[in-house]
Amino acid sequence: MLIFHDPQCANYCSSARPEQPARTLRTAAHLRQAHPDWEWRVPVAATDDDLRLAHSATHLKRLVIPDDFDADTPYFDGIGDHARRAVGSALAAMQAARAGQKVFSLMRPPGHHATAGQAMGFCYLNQIAIAALAARRDGVARVAIWDFDAHHGNGTEAILHGQDGILFTSIHQYPGYPGTGTTSFDNCLNWPVAPLTPREQHMAALKDSWEAVLAFDPELVLVSAGFDAYVHDPITEMTLETDDFATLGAWLKDSRLPAAAILEGGYSNDLPQLTDAFLTAWA
Repeated sequence: MLIFHDPQCANYCSSARPEQPARTLRTAAHLRQAHPDWEWRVPVAATDDDLRLAHSATHLKRLVIPDDFDADTPYFDGIGDHARRAVGSALAAMQAARAGQKVFSLMRPPGHHATAGQAMGFCYLNQIAIAALAARRDGVARVAIWDFDAHHGNGTEAILHGQDGILFTSIHQYPGYPGTGTTSFDNCLNWPVAPLTPREQHMAALKDSWEAVLAFDPELVLVSAGFDAYVHDPITEMTLETDDFATLGAWLKDSRLPAAAILEGGYSNDLPQLTDAFLTAWA
């Protein structure tokens, strides 16, 4: 397993919000101890040319204006640079996956809520959408996004809707933030899951979504790996257990498809163990 991680991603913080530096610090420490044979690399920040694949010039300029974007998404000094490093990590992960490696991007901020012109939901730049568009630019004919975060990847959907050669799938709590993802259309497939749905039913929805990914016959799978559908996550009402994330990793392994996973949400203290279960089963 190859992991892209830059410790600088922990260098910003708002104590009032659950998206904390400890998410990556504790997960990195746990994975290094549990898997000393795994390879670690520090990614290079994305360029503006990369960012413009998915984002408007106005949005890139907005990232340096010292005003909060919304109640969940504050301005931090250097947040544009932090987000660029997360995008660079996703791009490096995509390229490594194309070269045959199993790869995980362990970075923050997350990205799947960011739209072409708006930061929201702890997300400033949409790294998985940029990675998908970069893969298409570089000659990958069919790219599938599998988003199992507990929240709908509304930004990814908005950016990738109608893009040839790309499938977007999302399995998420509804009702729940951001209130989208209730229907499927064109190349965007959604599985809304009601709060407190029994885990067997949630896993059945995840299986259906994974079968849709396989039916698309992708040359590359990009995973928005959010771990906030966990039963003990503090900001959702879902029921998955640690073993369920291992099952998701096993599906990925059994497919033998080139794939890169990118950390999105996951706010419980068990995030290191959840991530480990997923990656170990995949590896």
